[in-house]
Amino acid sequence: MPSNKSTPKPSVNLDNVTIVLQRPRFPENIGSAARAMTNMGIGKLVVVSPEDCDLTRICRLATHAALEVVEKMEVCSDLKSALEPFQYVVGTTARLGGQRKLTTGPDNLARELVSISAANRVAIVFGPEDRGLTNAELRLCHRLVTIPTADFASLNLAQAVMVVCYELFRTRNDEPPALTPRLATRFELDGMYDQVKDILIKINYIQPQNPDYWMNKLRHFFSRLQLRAGEVSIIRGICRQIDWYSRKCYQEGYRKGSGQKDSST
Repeated sequence: MPSNKSTPKPSVNLDNVTIVLQRPRFPENIGSAARAMTNMGIGKLVVVSPEDCDLTRICRLATHAALEVVEKMEVCSDLKSALEPFQYVVGTTARLGGQRKLTTGPDNLARELVSISAANRVAIVFGPEDRGLTNAELRLCHRLVTIPTADFASLNLAQAVMVVCYELFRTRNDEPPALTPRLATRFELDGMYDQVKDILIKINYIQPQNPDYWMNKLRHFFSRLQLRAGEVSIIRGICRQIDWYSRKCYQEGYRKGSGQKDSST
């Protein structure tokens, strides 16, 4: 007889999702965010450079159910190092335009993370309550998400965490997710971006006075490709070869100009 049970639809792997609070100002908001995470089945919390990390005030708002999240939370000193272990980083922003054009909503983000979260660690970053994430901090992200609102776009930190976590919790994808392999970590990508920027400045493709303008375009391009660790290694190898060849050509040109003989002949 056919089974009455329906096949479970693919969903976000919440065990691979971490909420990251960048420079939160008030310990009560940390506790409320932990409580929202617990409601939606997300247990990993990273707090970066908090202004006040008073555990008594955090636990007062976290309540008993979320104390385990608070006990296990990591406290880091800077965002870049906190994100190094993650293969996919999502930044939240209320402001649009400029460098914040390519955004999506929490529901679309959740559907995208169904396949990505299956084999990759995902960080979702929330900025400080008064001003949100800076452009430099958003450059560390693969994807930007904006919570739609009416006329007033500012949300309480814990409210924003709840909205995003709720969408991740409820997501069920009707289509089988495409296989997303293990992606490069934030640490691997940052090393690649530093090397690419250095070599592009050396060959005069971008100007050293304002390299971030062109690097932002490259970051958007590479983020769409979802690079794996091996592909990052290939790009870094190409950069090393370009650097070696340009130095070799410069040295040969210098020797010819000064009348020196090439010692290799």
